[in-house]
Amino acid sequence: MRIRDWLPVAAARLENSESSRRDAEILLSFVTGKGRSWLRAFDETTLDGTQLATLTALIARRAKGEPVAYITGVREFWSLALRVSPVTLIPRPDTEVLVECALEKMDTPQGHALDLGTGTGAIALALASERPGWQVTGVDCIAEAVRLAQHNGKNLAINNVSFLPGHWFSAVGGRRFDLIVTNPPYIDVDDIHLTQGDVRFEPTSALIAADRGLADIRHIALHAAAHLRPDGWLLIEHGWQQADRVRQILFSAGFTSVKTCRDYGGNERVTRGRVAK
Repeated sequence: MRIRDWLPVAAARLENSESSRRDAEILLSFVTGKGRSWLRAFDETTLDGTQLATLTALIARRAKGEPVAYITGVREFWSLALRVSPVTLIPRPDTEVLVECALEKMDTPQGHALDLGTGTGAIALALASERPGWQVTGVDCIAEAVRLAQHNGKNLAINNVSFLPGHWFSAVGGRRFDLIVTNPPYIDVDDIHLTQGDVRFEPTSALIAADRGLADIRHIALHAAAHLRPDGWLLIEHGWQQADRVRQILFSAGFTSVKTCRDYGGNERVTRGRVAK
C-alpha cells in the first residue's frame, strides 16, 4: 500500500482524535524513520508488509486513546526532542508560555534557576538551552522521572542543568535561586477532564492536587521565599480558571509585582511574583 493511500485510511480509524491526520503522520514517521515533510513529498512510496503490520498495531493503540507520545516515546518541546514515559506528564505547548515568561526574568549573564516537579526535564532543559550561563536545577519526587530527565539532558548535550530526586524543596536544602518555575499538579480530583483524552493515561500524581487543585501551589508559594534571592521570581503554571486564586495565594505569601500571563489560546495560564527584599 502506498503512503498516500494508507494515510486517509489510518486517519479515519482515529476519528475520535482531535488531530487524526497529524497523529497518523507522526506514527508513520516513527515507523519509517522519515520526516513528515519527506512523507508528504514522496507519498507514492510503497509501505512493506512489516511496516504495515507495525502501523496497524500502533494505530490500534492510538484508537484506544493511548497518547502518541507514549507510543513513540518521544515528544518535542521548545524544539527539543525529549524522551517521555508514562511516569511523567507529556509536555504541552501551553507550557512553553511558562518558559517564555521565565526567560524574560533571566536577563543577566549568569544565575541559578530551579524547576520544581521537572518530569521529563522539559522546562529546565528549555531554560538551560537558552541561557547557557545559568545553572538550572530540576527536582522531581519520582526517581524514574529524574532518571528520564537526566537521560534527556545527556542526550541533548545540555551541560548546565542537573536533576535531583526530592519532594519540592527538600532536595535543595538551604540553597537560594534567582528564579523558581513550576508546573505542579493543579487539577481537582472531581474534574471531568480526568476521564477524557490523553490525561486518562498520565500519572495522577502529576495531575491532581487537594483543595480544588491548589494545595501544591499554596505549598510552593509559602516556602518559595526561603529559597529565593532578593528580587527573585516565582512563576507558576496553573489551570485557566485558577488565576484569581493563585494571585491571592502569592499576595498572601508576601510576593509583589504579581501578574498573570496568558497562553496561546488567550487563557490566564502563568502567574508570577517577586519576593520582597
